[in-house]
Amino acid sequence: MNLPNYFLADLPPEAVLSPAMIAEACQALKRNREQYLASRSTESLVKTLSRVADEWLLEENPFRQMALRLGPEQTGFSRETLARGLDQFFGQLTRDHFHALLVQELGDVKRLDALCATPEEQRHRRGSIANAPEFQVHIAAGTLPNPVWTSMVFGLLTRSAQFVKCASGASLLPRLFAHSLYEADPKLGACLEVAEWRGGAAALEDALYAEADCVTATGSDETLAAVRAPLPVRTRFLGYGHRVSFGFIAGEDLYGASAKKIIARAADDVVAWNQLGCLSPHVLYVQQGGAVSPEQFAAQLAEELGRREQSEPRGPLPAETAAAIALRRGIYEVRAAHSPETTQHWCSPGSTAWTVVYEMDTRFQMSCLNRFIYVKAVADLTAALQGADPIRGKVSTVGIAVPEDRAAEIATQLARWGATRICPLGQMQRPPLTWRHDGRPALGDLVTWTDWEQL
Repeated sequence: MNLPNYFLADLPPEAVLSPAMIAEACQALKRNREQYLASRSTESLVKTLSRVADEWLLEENPFRQMALRLGPEQTGFSRETLARGLDQFFGQLTRDHFHALLVQELGDVKRLDALCATPEEQRHRRGSIANAPEFQVHIAAGTLPNPVWTSMVFGLLTRSAQFVKCASGASLLPRLFAHSLYEADPKLGACLEVAEWRGGAAALEDALYAEADCVTATGSDETLAAVRAPLPVRTRFLGYGHRVSFGFIAGEDLYGASAKKIIARAADDVVAWNQLGCLSPHVLYVQQGGAVSPEQFAAQLAEELGRREQSEPRGPLPAETAAAIALRRGIYEVRAAHSPETTQHWCSPGSTAWTVVYEMDTRFQMSCLNRFIYVKAVADLTAALQGADPIRGKVSTVGIAVPEDRAAEIATQLARWGATRICPLGQMQRPPLTWRHDGRPALGDLVTWTDWEQL
């Protein structure tokens, strides 16, 4: 399949973008939105988005096939990792999940269509309608596709024209999704633009930001500051900066078949999207006192990661990234040789495909990622949180494997500590569509409200 030149990202590599081209594209998007999108019903948009998602789940879908064929070279993810990621993301885009999101965020599925009211609002003779920005700009970071796909979906759901700016060389997956939407509904696709250029092109970015009502950005804190600085005062800015995640495993469940299931779920979180992104664990805190000790847990996790490398290989890395992993491994090899009672490590032979480091030191460690995971022994959750204190306020997700009768107590403790998402181990990189990113409303940050107070 050859993609038609619908988007700026479809232009040949030698094409040069100009501020005038960007401004013209923005104006065209606004006109198309007014003509094709502004009056669409929420239900019709949900139907289209759900249908496109269903098609991405089919093996014979040409966009999926292209993603799996070209993706490994352009993103660094193996075909198997990409396939799993596609299934998990597009499997969330169902009518029921969209309805749950709309009710959670706006109180009513039709809140974007017309003035409506909940029973409580009716009692007080009030109604409301939610309105989204006319034109949104999304600044995507890196090759992890989920954040930009989610922004595109939410933008269409709220009837905004959208311009997606990707990093240089990172537009393949957003572009394929945009093309699949265009094929399903050309009028809807005409309200999207996808482009890529290297960051710091001030003239292009100034032309883009001058047209935007809302700018969303994902990336490092430095990237967010650079995006925010030139924005006009009137422009809404939603930034999602650097966050980290970790897991906690209670000792009570570490026995027999239960331990094997927990270790498999921990491997799911380490392997998913090669442990990249804010939702992947850097550290797994394992409580002492279980039938499987934290050190044994680490050894068995290493065995599981070795098996996963056969079924879902990580894929090659840039030389500098592989060198950083090798250097970090060398440090722990020396430590393990001198203090084997407090430090151990296991790693893939002949490659940097996976690494497990076990330590008694509870201090949180930033991982090299790319399937490099720390396992740390702790007495209890309180000790784990003391170890994680340096990253307090910067945590995205905590994955837990704990007894059911203690789950609510542990979740409450984590929430009071500052975690914004708590989920079962094995689902850290699989947030639901209703997930409140960094504890903020998924759709609520995008919309403004009009209240109608009746006589």
